[in-house]
Amino acid sequence: MSGCGKDNTLEDNARVQAAADSIIIHKYLTDNNLNTVAKEIRKTGEFYIIDTVGTGTALFTNSTLVTVGFKGSILGQSNTFIDNMAGFHPSFTLGNVIQGWQLGLPFNKKGGTIRLIVPSGYAYGPYPQSDYNLPANAILDFRIKLYDITN
Repeated sequence: MSGCGKDNTLEDNARVQAAADSIIIHKYLTDNNLNTVAKEIRKTGEFYIIDTVGTGTALFTNSTLVTVGFKGSILGQSNTFIDNMAGFHPSFTLGNVIQGWQLGLPFNKKGGTIRLIVPSGYAYGPYPQSDYNLPANAILDFRIKLYDITN
């Protein structure tokens, strides 16, 4: 006879991780006096801070091409895992980037800079990213400049 215990599902694990991420992010925002400037995106646990407001009225869709300069690190760590701020500015189709960027980038406009604090579930979740030395469930901190937005 098998036990009546419930197996953890991916969904259960994601909920537990989201709660843990929320605690870490809120503590970070408090410890760094960012509570008044950071805005949460639709109760997702992701926060954004507009550093420089851009201009224009571009509409963002999944097929929007964004040209960006960005720097990313694990929240609270000074080591940058990726830095594309100087020189090379790649373009990405919005629908092909992590969900945290899909949710956050539309809060700014062309020429603007934004900071995104992305919980692990809206980044790479439980999957480590060996190319970037990111562990599983990494909370990411991005600073992004929107150079161009093309539909």
